[in-house]
Amino acid sequence: MKTFSTFLVILISLTTLSCEGPAGPPGFDGRDGLDGADGVNILGSVYDIVGDFTPGNDYSLFSVFSEDAPGLEVFETDVVLVYIRWEAVDEPNGGAPIDVWRLLPQTRLLDQGILQYNYDHTFLDVSIFLESDFDLATLSPGDTDNQIFRIAILPADGLGGKVDVSNMQSVLDYLGVKEQTIPRIQQ
Repeated sequence: MKTFSTFLVILISLTTLSCEGPAGPPGFDGRDGLDGADGVNILGSVYDIVGDFTPGNDYSLFSVFSEDAPGLEVFETDVVLVYIRWEAVDEPNGGAPIDVWRLLPQTRLLDQGILQYNYDHTFLDVSIFLESDFDLATLSPGDTDNQIFRIAILPADGLGGKVDVSNMQSVLDYLGVKEQTIPRIQQ
């Protein structure tokens, strides 16, 4: 009898769970969007900062996103990259010099020792700083003055393997940013 009761409970449960009711009313149509690649929503940003590394700023530059890039919303999952303008080379056809950018961290071997340009960030700000195994006060102005850094914020969603982040031009192309439109902030 106990087996029959268990069987009856299981049969009633399966019958009840497999029932379907009438279909509900249709939902509202969504708004039409712009034509483009489905599922792609890139909200990254790029800007430059220029500054001097001095004892007064503890050999660091600090950029608050809400101040230096107003309107930019950075999320904890976003990727923040910092590039240093390493040098400018002559354009082969005699045009304007071409900037050479390197992704931080970058290390230089100097007579005094090892110097490294490095950075860290939160979703609120980025700090660019010098690290060394010697007294930073012995650096020449070429290593500390009028340094240009490019800060790129990329959404982590959909980034996986699509962009060579070591190549700054690849990042600009991914974000659809033109070199001449990048704002430059003096620190």
